[in-house]
Amino acid sequence: MGGARAFCWAARLRSFVYAARGIRTLLGSQHNAWLHVAATLLVLAAGLGLGVARSEWLALVLAVTLVWSAEALNTAVEFLSDAASPEFHPLIAKAKDVAAGAVLICALGALFVAALVFVPHLWN
Repeated sequence: MGGARAFCWAARLRSFVYAARGIRTLLGSQHNAWLHVAATLLVLAAGLGLGVARSEWLALVLAVTLVWSAEALNTAVEFLSDAASPEFHPLIAKAKDVAAGAVLICALGALFVAALVFVPHLWN
């Protein structure tokens, strides 16, 4: 068994490079990610335009982050599934469907949060 490796700033910086590469892969390979970009920009514009409160920003940022995280994990499941089983496999199909369902659940939750935040501002 190997011991713990010493902390290394260069390794930590490389991890950010890998993460940025993953985000580029997400944006470059997933059409739905661009829908999330549009939705994120719309939320930012609406929040700034309507002057939402700090607590409302908290809810909006958490909702947007949750959707982005779900989309990234869904993409990772798809890539890993395709590598593990390039041919159709019913369990892989189910895994992909469940991962896509998680994105939908998060997106619907984010829509609900957006409605709770923005509708009262629009009524005033």
